[in-house]
Amino acid sequence: MANEPTKLDISDEMIAERRGGSEQMPKDMPKWMASTIVKIDLFSKWVGNVVCWITVPLILGMVYEVFARKLFLAPTIWAYDMSRFLYGALFMLGAGYALSKGVHIRADFLYRNFKTKTQGLIDFWLYLLFYFPGLTVFLYMTIGFVQESIMRSERGMDTTWMPYMWPIKTCLLIGIVFLIIQGVSELLKSYWAATRGKWPGQEDK
Repeated sequence: MANEPTKLDISDEMIAERRGGSEQMPKDMPKWMASTIVKIDLFSKWVGNVVCWITVPLILGMVYEVFARKLFLAPTIWAYDMSRFLYGALFMLGAGYALSKGVHIRADFLYRNFKTKTQGLIDFWLYLLFYFPGLTVFLYMTIGFVQESIMRSERGMDTTWMPYMWPIKTCLLIGIVFLIIQGVSELLKSYWAATRGKWPGQEDK
């Protein structure tokens, strides 16, 4: 057909992927900035590679529960709690890595049409005014939640297994720290884009 597109347009889905390839920074970027971005991105990548293995016990636990329930009429009392705890840990601990890859949900229907400098400027101020202050408050509150959970030996009260709650709350705390660390890299990339008109490692728009 004559009207069929000849090239797949994935700009909506991967708008932030232009910031990938952070291992190679622009030659004119200050060494401290380039080193900070590369080290943080590599750290987040390492964390993501480790955290993804949480899917293995998650899948195994669910498969065991299905077979035990359906074939042997012996449902477990722990599978439900373990599934939501492991999924929660996977979600929170991998959030920093997801941010480094630009796959967090964002409203790009206007943003994607802006010039690179405008995109960088918007991101830079949003990180400064909302991202870091919000996560700082969240971190402060979560520290209190974790401390209280440990001191009280808090248990989940909505299932018969009644698991301890401090491990999953600790994952939430660690996940926030990972987001703050990766946010530093994203802030520096945004600053570079706002001042140079290109994302690190990319050609001028």
